[in-house]
Amino acid sequence: MAAPVATLARSSKTESYVDNKRKDDIRQANIVAARAVADAVRTSLGPKGMDKMISTASGEVIITNDGATILNKMEVLQPAAKMLVELSKSQDIVAGDGTTTVVVIAGALLKQCLSLLSHGIHPTIISDSLHKASIKAVDVLTAMAVPVELSDRESLIKSASTSLNSKVVSQYSTLLAPLAVDAVLSVVDPAKPDLVDLRDVKIVKKLGGTVDDTELVKGLVFDKKVSHSAGGPTRVENAKIAVIQFQISPPKTDIEQSIVVSDYTQMDRILKEERNYILGMIKKIKGTGCNVLLIQKSILRDAVTDLSLHYLAKAKILVIKDVERDEIEFITKTLNCLPIANIEHFRAEKLGFADCVEEVSLGDGKIVKITGIKDMGRTTTVLVRGSNQLVLDEAERSLHDALCVVRCLVNKRFLIAGGGAPEIELSRQLGAWAKVLQGMESYCVRSFAEALEVIPYTLAENAGLNPISIVTELRNRHAQGEINAGINVRKGQITNILEENVVQPLLVSTSAITLATECVRMILKIDDIVTVR
Repeated sequence: MAAPVATLARSSKTESYVDNKRKDDIRQANIVAARAVADAVRTSLGPKGMDKMISTASGEVIITNDGATILNKMEVLQPAAKMLVELSKSQDIVAGDGTTTVVVIAGALLKQCLSLLSHGIHPTIISDSLHKASIKAVDVLTAMAVPVELSDRESLIKSASTSLNSKVVSQYSTLLAPLAVDAVLSVVDPAKPDLVDLRDVKIVKKLGGTVDDTELVKGLVFDKKVSHSAGGPTRVENAKIAVIQFQISPPKTDIEQSIVVSDYTQMDRILKEERNYILGMIKKIKGTGCNVLLIQKSILRDAVTDLSLHYLAKAKILVIKDVERDEIEFITKTLNCLPIANIEHFRAEKLGFADCVEEVSLGDGKIVKITGIKDMGRTTTVLVRGSNQLVLDEAERSLHDALCVVRCLVNKRFLIAGGGAPEIELSRQLGAWAKVLQGMESYCVRSFAEALEVIPYTLAENAGLNPISIVTELRNRHAQGEINAGINVRKGQITNILEENVVQPLLVSTSAITLATECVRMILKIDDIVTVR
């Protein structure tokens, strides 16, 4: 009886992979920690997902549904869990939307990996199989996708509103989706049709009103008042606009020095010199026909003094001061003018032209609008309104996601169904593929296929439906060849999701799967954590 046991032990030693305890523990700890992070954002997936209220140490409160924002604000200490936070950040950079999806998929894959590891499959084998499966998955998705043209505005709006439907501001998606589409299409450069720089879309937030009052402004908006302390104009037609980076104020010495003035004649002379200096500058400015000045914020000394403001008002020049340093590039691009760094370089050809510059009262504050810009650069401004700060911030984040979705479509012009349809289809096709493979690989690919079902499962769960019956029914429909059957959360049943206009860019789905797989493979390959003091 003893002999067979010995041979059994020996053969099992060579057959299965035996890991020492510590490494197993580390891997398990990593996977458990990463799954905890994934479960934290899982409830906020989909149109019926819940929102998270994040209260920071400084007492600031954020209400959001955006996976990247939630994870960003979380204080994650475990190194493996930090990787999931990075994962959602990278999805935010690549696609902009699907930040929750990518983390949920990674969490589900890790759960499957745990059971595979406990069956004694070597981590490297799992890792390689996952890689193969993810490449196959991208092919399947690409085969499902529907091509879309940029001229087809309806399809673009559908995909933007799908992205907005899972946000706090979903009831405004009919307004924000076309707005996002128009904003992106207006900054697409015909010379480089595949590239969209979202820095060309400036989002200005202004408290007051409701999200309904959000508008797209062809031109520039400043969240500032015109400085009219000296009674300068607040509205200028046929404006000639100069962006200046120097100060209109009397010069100071470079180092801290005190100048002792002993009698009044010298004091008068200093004041007179100051006045002449400022007047000389303003005459030069007025000489070019300029009547609107945008003055960059200055650190060294005041950009404008009361005296210079007084003379500028006399010269009928509208002044907007304290323009941030990093806005200068956007402003000069929009106005099609050049920033002027020194009074000596102040020439008419460096000015921008616009039909109207005026100050408008909005809510409790005022903003400055510049409209009718001549030869305007390819930029656009969105003025977001909201009843409180939380709604405003969330509206901005949601709008950013919608803009990213349209950008994805510009980069890669394919649409794919939403509502869990692509995931179930992937799961079905990979499951079929797993039967063709041999050995451990087929196990791993089957697990990958099962893990993808977490998306429709979670969608159904968050919508308060019975997840098991819904997912089973979905599988059944897909087995019958209805590729685009998905969960219709509003009706609570399974319908053809393309007809319901629930669509998302192909790039969002493919990058979610590749990034999640990559992250899981990295976590699998770690077998020890070394802390360096």
